[in-house]
Amino acid sequence: MPNGEQRNLRHIYFSGHGNREPFTWPTGGGGKVTIPERNRAQHAARLEQALVEAIAAADEQFAARNTEIAGGAPGFYLEFDIGWEQSAILDRLEDKRGQYHIELVAVRAADADPENKLSATVFVPEAKRELYLKKVEDYRTKETRTGKPQNQPLVASMEEVRLAHARSLFTDVPESFPVAGQQTWWEVWLRTDARPVLEHAVNGLGMVLRDHFVRFPEREVMLALATPEQIGSVVANTDAIAELRIARDTPAVFMEMDAHKQRDWNDEIAERVQAPEGDAPSVCILDSGSTRPHPLIEPALDAADQQSWNGLWLVDDTSLTWRGHGTKMSGLALYGDLVEPLTGDDPVVLSHILESVKVLPDQGANDPDLYGYITAEAMSRAEIQAPERPRVFCLATTSEGDHWKGRPSSWSAALDELAYGDGELQRFAAVSAGNIGALYPAGEYLDQNDASPIESPAQAWNVLTVSAVTEKCVITDPTFTGWSALAPAGDLSPLSRTSITWQHEWPIKPDIVFEGGNYGVNPANDDSDHLDDLALLTTNNHLQNGYFSVISDTSAATALASRMAAQILADRQELWPETVRGLVVHSADWTQAMRGHLPINPTQNDKRLLLRRYGYGVPNLERATRSLSNDVTLVIENSMQPFYLDGSKIKTQDMIFHDLPWPAEKLEALGEEHVQLRVTLSYFIEPNPGERGWTKRHKYASHGLRFAVKRPEEDVATFRGRINAAARDEEEGDYTGGQEDGWVLGPRLRNRGSLHSDIWDGTATDLANRHSIAVYPTGGWWREKRSLERYDREVRYALLLTLRAQTTIDLYTEIENAIAVEVEIGSG
Repeated sequence: MPNGEQRNLRHIYFSGHGNREPFTWPTGGGGKVTIPERNRAQHAARLEQALVEAIAAADEQFAARNTEIAGGAPGFYLEFDIGWEQSAILDRLEDKRGQYHIELVAVRAADADPENKLSATVFVPEAKRELYLKKVEDYRTKETRTGKPQNQPLVASMEEVRLAHARSLFTDVPESFPVAGQQTWWEVWLRTDARPVLEHAVNGLGMVLRDHFVRFPEREVMLALATPEQIGSVVANTDAIAELRIARDTPAVFMEMDAHKQRDWNDEIAERVQAPEGDAPSVCILDSGSTRPHPLIEPALDAADQQSWNGLWLVDDTSLTWRGHGTKMSGLALYGDLVEPLTGDDPVVLSHILESVKVLPDQGANDPDLYGYITAEAMSRAEIQAPERPRVFCLATTSEGDHWKGRPSSWSAALDELAYGDGELQRFAAVSAGNIGALYPAGEYLDQNDASPIESPAQAWNVLTVSAVTEKCVITDPTFTGWSALAPAGDLSPLSRTSITWQHEWPIKPDIVFEGGNYGVNPANDDSDHLDDLALLTTNNHLQNGYFSVISDTSAATALASRMAAQILADRQELWPETVRGLVVHSADWTQAMRGHLPINPTQNDKRLLLRRYGYGVPNLERATRSLSNDVTLVIENSMQPFYLDGSKIKTQDMIFHDLPWPAEKLEALGEEHVQLRVTLSYFIEPNPGERGWTKRHKYASHGLRFAVKRPEEDVATFRGRINAAARDEEEGDYTGGQEDGWVLGPRLRNRGSLHSDIWDGTATDLANRHSIAVYPTGGWWREKRSLERYDREVRYALLLTLRAQTTIDLYTEIENAIAVEVEIGSG
C-alpha cells in the first residue's frame, strides 16, 4: 500500500470535542484487483515494443558474458512497473510450469513514482524468453469466454518493462545504494541452490565473501564486500541473486575492539552529539544506577538528576551483581542501538535528557514486599528534583511469582496507583514483561515463550508493558561460522514472555514489542547461546574495560520503548501520559512473521494468541508523530464523569459522542476502494486489589471505558440503544461480544484492561456513513462501592483515530479544515 504524499504533517490534535449526553439504560432486552482502463491495441503495442527492446538488450548482455564469472541457468532479469492498486497480480508474473521457472525475486517502490507504482523484478530463463510477448499478443488478439481480453488482469496492469540491473534488486532504502566505486558490505539474498554460482563469480571478480550464511526456506543470505559495479557483473552474468540490501554493522565489530580503539570510536561520536534542550522531557531509569562520567551519557544526565531511592546508597552503577545494567539501559534510552550512530556521520541530536534513580542495591536484593514502596519513592525523588518536567519512567526489573494468570500483585497494583496518580498526577511508565530464565534448544522456540507467563509488575493495567521482537539474524563473527539465528527475523525474541496462559478477563499483555536481539544456534547440538552479533550495542559502566557493551531481551526493548515515548513527548510536551501510551500502541503493527502464524481464516482464538504473544506489534515513531496526506491521525484528549449518585443509587452518567470529520464526498467518490479506520482508546483506572474474586462488587478496576462506531444504517437513537445494551450486558457478565462486521478484533478481544485498539476494514462508501464514535463507561468498583465515595469523579481519556486510504488522496487538508473550530462540550 502506498504511503501517500509525504508532507511532514503533524497529527491533528483537538480536545473537548464531543457532545456529552446522559447515559440511560434501555427498557428492553483483502481485496479485488482494480484493472486499469486501457486502449487495448495501443497498450499492447507499447508493451510489445518495450519487451522486444528488453530482450534485445538481454541478448547483448549475454553475448558479453565473462566466462570466468558466468554461471547458473542462462537467462536474464526483467523489471516491470505496476500500480500499487494492482499489487495483487504480482504472483501472476511467475510461471512455474515445466522444467524452467520464471521467478519473482524482488519487489520495491518504483524509483520514478514510489508513491503510486511498484517495481517487480523476475528472472526469466532463456527457455521462456518469449513468454511475456506471447501473453501480450494473446491480450491483443484473443478473448475469454466472457468477452474480456485474455490475460487482461496481468497485461493491463503492466506500466513499463525493461531489462533489470543491480539496482532493480536493491530493496533497501533507495538513498543507501552505494556510489560508483564504493566498496560496501552487501547482504546478498540468493535464489535456491545458488551459493556455488555466487562463490564462482566472487572468485572471478576478486570480491570478498564471508564464509557463513543464514538459510531460510527459499533464500540464503551471505555477506559480500564489493562495489556496485562488481555486484552488477554478478547480476549480468549469473542467475544467483534474488535481492540486495546493505549489510548493517553488528555489535561484534565493536566488541572485538580493545578499550583504546573503542575510545577512539566513542570520541568521534561524542563530537557529533548535540545535547538536549534544558526544558526537554526525560527518561527516568529505575535500575542499578548510571555512569555519568561516560562521554555519551554526561551530556544528557545532570548530576542533580542522578539519585538513589535510599539516601545511604551510592548513585553510580558500580555493582558487579548487576553488570552495568543501568548504564546499558541509559545508552539505549538515549541513542537506541549504538551501531547506527557509530557507523554514520550525521549529527546525533538528543531530544530528551536522562534521569537515573537507583533502585537495586549494590549487594544482595530488595525485600519483595517493598518493591511497590521503592518504586513510589524512586518516582517521587525524580519529581521533587524537577516537578515541572515531563518524563517517562522506565522499569526493567521484574519479579517471579505473584502473577497467577494475570492476577494483580501488590507491586503491579502500586504501579497502577502511581500511573493513575489519584486522578491528578498521572504518570507514564514502560515496564519490562520479563525474560525466560535460561536458554533452551532451538526446537522449543515459541513453545517455551507461550508457556512462560509475564512477570510482576508487568501485569499492571495502566503501564506500557514491553516484550521483545528481533530483526537481527546476520552473524558476521567468523568464530561462529555455521551458526544460525534462533528466532526468524520479525518474530519474538527468544527469551520473551507472553500472557497466553493468563485467564481471558485480564489485560492484553504485552502491549507492544521492540527490538530485543536474538540468540545463535550451534549446529553441532541445536543449543542456543548469546552472540554479540545478535545483541544491541550500548554504553559500558567500567570505562577502563571499554566504552561499549551489549544488551538483549526485554530490558533492551523497554529502554527503546521509553526512548520512543520521550521522543513523542519532545515533539509535543503537553500530551497526557494516557495519550503517549495510546500513540505508541496506535502506531504499532504486526510483522509478516507474526501474521504468518495465523491461518488464512483466523478464528477469534487465533487472534487471541497473536495478541497475547506480540501485543499490538512493533511501534513506529514516524507514524506516532506524523500524518500523511492519505493516512491521517486525529488525537482527542477529553474527560467525562462515568457515574453519579441518584438518591441512594449510583447510576451511569455520561457517554460522549464525537462527530468524525471525514470528507464524506471524497470517500464516496472512492466507492468500493478499501479504507481502514484504526481506533485506540487509552485511559487509566484506579486499582482496588485483593483476592476477592472477579465479581461485580469486587472488581479491580474503578471503571471501564469502551468505544463504538455508528453503523451506516443506524440513526442516533438506534446507535445509543446499541451502546446501552452492550454496556448493560457487559455489566451483568453475560456479554459474549460477538465479532462486529469489519473489525479485526471485535469487542470481546479488545475490551480488556485500560487500553483498547482495533482496526475497521471496509469500503470508502461504507466509512463515509460511519461518522460518529461514542465513548461510554462500564461498571467498576466506583459504582459498586458507594461507601468509598468515588461516584462523582471525572476521568480522562485519549481517543486516537487514523483514517487510511490506499490511493494518494488529500484527506488531511479536508479533515483539518473540518475541525478548525473546536466544539464545546455540552453537559448532560
